[in-house]
Amino acid sequence: MQKRTLGTSGLEVSAIGLGCMGLSYGYGPATDKGQAVDLIRSAVESGVTFFDTAEAYGPFVNEELLGEALAPVRDKVVIATKFGFAGGEVSRGMDSRPEHIREVAEAALMKRLRTDHIDLLYQHRVDPSVPIEDVAGAVKDLITEGKVGHFGLSEAGAQTIRRAHAVQPVAALQSEYSLWWREPETEILPTLEELGIGFVPFSPLGKGFLTGAISETTTFASDDFRNIVPRFSPEARKANQTLVDVLSTIATAKQATPAQIALAWLLAQKPWIVPIPGTTKISRLQENIGAASVVLTSEELRDIETALSVIIVQGDRYPAHLQARVGR
Repeated sequence: MQKRTLGTSGLEVSAIGLGCMGLSYGYGPATDKGQAVDLIRSAVESGVTFFDTAEAYGPFVNEELLGEALAPVRDKVVIATKFGFAGGEVSRGMDSRPEHIREVAEAALMKRLRTDHIDLLYQHRVDPSVPIEDVAGAVKDLITEGKVGHFGLSEAGAQTIRRAHAVQPVAALQSEYSLWWREPETEILPTLEELGIGFVPFSPLGKGFLTGAISETTTFASDDFRNIVPRFSPEARKANQTLVDVLSTIATAKQATPAQIALAWLLAQKPWIVPIPGTTKISRLQENIGAASVVLTSEELRDIETALSVIIVQGDRYPAHLQARVGR
């Protein structure tokens, strides 16, 4: 597995990481714990060194899972986690008060992640009731104490990124970015490049849609959050199938899969971009990891742009109440 450095932070990680949320939260029933541990350890054996979790995934159980799975190889991997919701529960709203940030970090260290330091600590969503300077200052203190290695933000707007970075350098921004959500290209990517901040796209496979495994007739578990995402309505899925068809055609010519083309496209955008696709299946894990070896030529990238330029993706990426939490 090739390595990449997140911006100018010096934080080196595998070119493709593993987003662990779906193992226990958001996409239906949690994966069997033994199977989840096996998947995470299989990722390590395949060269993945970058693992993403959060207190809110469960809450807490995802951090506990990662802590157990990675304990034997802790010195060989980079663990990223997040703070920012009251009691670790998204439904209770945001809480990025400095004292809460410390509580979350110390609990994650001692009780869940089985480690003496968090490599990358993100604010999960910008809390409008707490100045971002106070948030950055709280993480700066934890970095000074050796409890945290690097500071990150998630789904923050450009001005918030600048304000935070002025207090404590931001190593990485984690936000959604993929062939079917390209909004970050307008303002976010130029800001990150200017400031030397790495970019960690979540949902790089469009929450599974870009794999080609989801159609208009696909049904999701009752507790799968895609049920409330406008972009996953049957009508939107039917309309957006055109995008997957284009990817499939390109993938066939490249002897790859649609998912691998989608990930390879992301890797080709900037050398400091590190996508974190998630999966519950080892076969999909290996497929995703294989994308790091798929190199798209400048001509192929132009062909992708040309093909996609006439496609308008249908449906919002979040329902209104969740969309209100991003880009602040």
